[in-house]
Amino acid sequence: QVQLVESGGGLVQTGGSLRLSCAASGRTFSSLTMGWFRQAPGKERDFVAAVTWNGVSTSYADSVKGRFTISRDNAKNTVYLQMNSLKPENTAVYYCAASVRRWATRESDEYDYWGQGTQVTVSS
Repeated sequence: QVQLVESGGGLVQTGGSLRLSCAASGRTFSSLTMGWFRQAPGKERDFVAAVTWNGVSTSYADSVKGRFTISRDNAKNTVYLQMNSLKPENTAVYYCAASVRRWATRESDEYDYWGQGTQVTVSS
């Protein structure tokens, strides 16, 4: 089992930045692909970014490329999502997820463990 706890969400103005963190415990963190997803009110949960177990390979949704950066610190069992140039349409609950797959998968059904989510609200 893996437990995931997100933090770092909040209210920010358009153009601002936030850094989300996800602390993992349980199964060996360094063996897991980690991902971030988000769900806006009334919408489906969408892929945001993913990073492989060793941090070598990353994947991003087109809508966040160049603005968001995913990274991980295996020594701290933590994955991060740095979000810059935020827009109102980025408002959502952001979820951290872990997968036993060895690639930076974008598919939510390929993730095995999920956190509870953290709210990000971008005001216009």
